[in-house]
Amino acid sequence: MNRRPSFPARLPASQPVATRRPATRTPVPAGAAPAPSGIGLDSGAVRARMVHKLAAQGITDRRVLAAMGEVPRHAFVDSALVNQAYEDTSLPIGLGQTISKPNVVARMIELLLGGECDAKGLLGRVLEIGTGCGYQAAVLARVAREVYSIERLRGLHEKARENLRPLRIPNVHLLFGDGMLGFPKGAPYAGIIAAAGGEDLPPCWIEQLAPGGRIVAPTLMPTGAQALVVLEKTPAGLKRSVLEAVHFVPLKSGIA
Repeated sequence: MNRRPSFPARLPASQPVATRRPATRTPVPAGAAPAPSGIGLDSGAVRARMVHKLAAQGITDRRVLAAMGEVPRHAFVDSALVNQAYEDTSLPIGLGQTISKPNVVARMIELLLGGECDAKGLLGRVLEIGTGCGYQAAVLARVAREVYSIERLRGLHEKARENLRPLRIPNVHLLFGDGMLGFPKGAPYAGIIAAAGGEDLPPCWIEQLAPGGRIVAPTLMPTGAQALVVLEKTPAGLKRSVLEAVHFVPLKSGIA
């Protein structure tokens, strides 16, 4: 990975938390997981085993598998839980929130990549609702040209900043604010992905979605259970698909 400038210590909440993109850096994903390197949890072999499990579970997009193999998930969980970092399980990250299990992260990003990508297979600008600890934003950064990630809980917003800073990812912008409002200044988005489930998709998300783009989000069904929903903005109108059952924290408005 090329040398990149580090994140600034603090910026106003309305500004993206990222540095200039080096002229020679383009976040193009590799075609497969990286060759094993390092030791312990830093070993590429540890992540490679996780990637093989994801493939066995039905994740087929090589871009997604490569990104999942390149991001050190253990760097985003509490030290007491690092030994579980590469298990297919969700883990607590504080403030009543969790980091989604790897299979769910990979599945949602794979669905997002079903929208319009460029000639290199990259999405354009992506909006993530619910930064959490920053892990999914780091994965998204490898399959999209630019990622805006918004978090309503200040404690998690700050934790994500700390987690991402050592990785020096230049195309991730962290925002502190109400995700239910989206982020109109960055619109239109090639994709919007949510890590919390509400009764329905907020209309402003749909407004901020570019033609050909997709929203992937957990949504509450009439039965009271959550299901993964994909909404596509096609030339013929909006196309909505309801997929498998999922369980996410509830989508809330405001900041805290």
